[in-house]
Amino acid sequence: MKKVDDKLIPKTEDEFDAEDIKKIENYAKAINMLYCAVNPKTEGTDQVREAKIDFLTQEYEMFRMKEGEKIDDMFDRFSKIINDFHALKKTYANKDLVRKILRSLTPEWRSKADAIYESIGVSNVTINGLRGNLKTYESTILTPSLDEQKKKGIALKATKETVEEVSSDDDNEFGLVIKKFHKFMKKEFERKGRKHDGPPK
Repeated sequence: MKKVDDKLIPKTEDEFDAEDIKKIENYAKAINMLYCAVNPKTEGTDQVREAKIDFLTQEYEMFRMKEGEKIDDMFDRFSKIINDFHALKKTYANKDLVRKILRSLTPEWRSKADAIYESIGVSNVTINGLRGNLKTYESTILTPSLDEQKKKGIALKATKETVEEVSSDDDNEFGLVIKKFHKFMKKEFERKGRKHDGPPK
């Protein structure tokens, strides 16, 4: 502001000196601080963060391997939850992650999970080491076993269908034999009936 004829009027930008520029910078900082203090977005970041953490915690606790799911797919879903936690500055110890994965496996994995608990222990396994261990088990033992069960199921189904087709054919043949037998008996009955009655008149 400058004084002209006992009146204060604003200065133009060309008339600003170093002191005026310093005042403007201080005003801008003060306005920014006030804005940040009253802005709901910045005011609620801690609340939003806590809400996200609560949601992820529930998702983490409810995490289970899906029936028939591959190890890689399960680990991808699990990693997304853990990465979201990291983005919110929340972490879990490696042994807790390993323990959670082992508890989340479906029943066909139970023997492998028990073997890891007993032989290695959850403290001595990294999450990547566990993934590799489970992938090896999946490809060498579990998948061939499941394939055998599927083949047996297919063989039983094929056998059942063949038996049903044969029995269906037998039913048709049996019905045909009965029809022919009835026809034969009718003709026989008619022929014998004529002999007893004598020749037609």
